[in-house]
Amino acid sequence: MGTLTVQRKTLGFILFYTLMATITTPAQEFHNPPALFDPTPYAFSHAAEAPATGSYVFISGQSGRDDNSGAYSLDFRNQVQNSLKHLMVVLSDYDLVPENIVKITVLIVDHSSEKLQIWSEEMHKVWDPKKFPTSTLIPVPRLASDGMLFEVDAIAYRPPKP
Repeated sequence: MGTLTVQRKTLGFILFYTLMATITTPAQEFHNPPALFDPTPYAFSHAAEAPATGSYVFISGQSGRDDNSGAYSLDFRNQVQNSLKHLMVVLSDYDLVPENIVKITVLIVDHSSEKLQIWSEEMHKVWDPKKFPTSTLIPVPRLASDGMLFEVDAIAYRPPKP
């Protein structure tokens, strides 16, 4: 790889991270009524409200397929991490961040408390712990492809441009 190519890639990364740092905080509010249990250790909120002035981005289910090989790892955590990485790629394409997501749906093959713990841990690595999206987890016996153990889809709120 030539020096010019490396410099262009480096400049691209710098511009991307500069842009991400200047994105404003989402206008939606996440709410956990005091009369209900605190869901934040489980990486979700009971409710979210978003102003009607923006728009919504509906993100299809993102799987844990490996970007390089196109195969699925047998490791559940690896599939969760890849799914979240793919979700972040879609968000960044709209200049959005994880906190813009107001609703996620999680599909887990052969759901267990261990898998729920892994999902919660990975969510805590990506989201602001006070702004988790609302969430529905659906245990399933199988997903679209052989080897697919996990899938997540999302609805994100996109504030109006100033």
